[in-house]
Amino acid sequence: MKKGRLLANAYLVLVFGFLYVPIAVLIAFSFNESKSRTVFTGFTFKWYQNLFHNDMVLKSLGVSLGVAFAAACIATVVGTLAAIGISSMNKRARGAVMAVSYVPVVNPEIITGVSLMLLFVVFNRQVSAALSWLLQREVELQGFGLGTLLIAHITFCLPYVIFNVSPKLRQLDPAVYDAALDLGCNPRQAFFKVVLPQLTPAILSAFLISLTYSIDDFIISYFTSGTMQTLPIAIYSMTKKKVSPEINALSAIMFVVILTIILAANAVDSAKERRLRRAARAEEGRR
Repeated sequence: MKKGRLLANAYLVLVFGFLYVPIAVLIAFSFNESKSRTVFTGFTFKWYQNLFHNDMVLKSLGVSLGVAFAAACIATVVGTLAAIGISSMNKRARGAVMAVSYVPVVNPEIITGVSLMLLFVVFNRQVSAALSWLLQREVELQGFGLGTLLIAHITFCLPYVIFNVSPKLRQLDPAVYDAALDLGCNPRQAFFKVVLPQLTPAILSAFLISLTYSIDDFIISYFTSGTMQTLPIAIYSMTKKKVSPEINALSAIMFVVILTIILAANAVDSAKERRLRRAARAEEGRR
């Protein structure tokens, strides 16, 4: 028994070490005085200072965050509505739609990126030709940019929202919605006051997943961004020469921010669970 526990603990140490030691090294070298990625020559904050004066990196970060937030919001709303519509279908139609929705998830990103690029090229040409014919003058629409990048991100975020919200919808008791209607709610009130609060955890989870995937995406963004530069594309352009330690500093900041959000969310959930337990014990005591 003790030997099994030791092996399990050793396995956990190896797994978590494999996951987090590289991040720890990255954070450590974000304070390295020199640009060396192998020798720690001294402690300094200069790379953090330089980061906030690097217009290219900050602009790329702003594009990534803006596109990710917009894409996650739109995909969450549209995907939630789609999940509700899918749940109302019969079993055969629902299965067919869910199977089709799996395609963007299992499809290699390189194929999705190239196909979206070709779609935008064809669409741009067709619309330009139609406008030229209507206006009787040459019209050429702007090619790739913020619009195509945003559409591409919404496209690959949608399935993740559907797959997060659909299971929660299947867990809901339909009688709750019917009871709200019987008690005087109209369908709109019953949805927003009864159904939506129960879907909120799944919707929030879908939003965070979409936000993470959008910020992290490189391949699809590379084919659909045009002259726009997201943060992954900016980092890729640096690898042709040498990645600046400023990227280490930015990565360290992003890791700390994400870790803080996770810890805060866990603390809120733990506090809520403790309050519920105390309330349950108090209720039992009164009985």
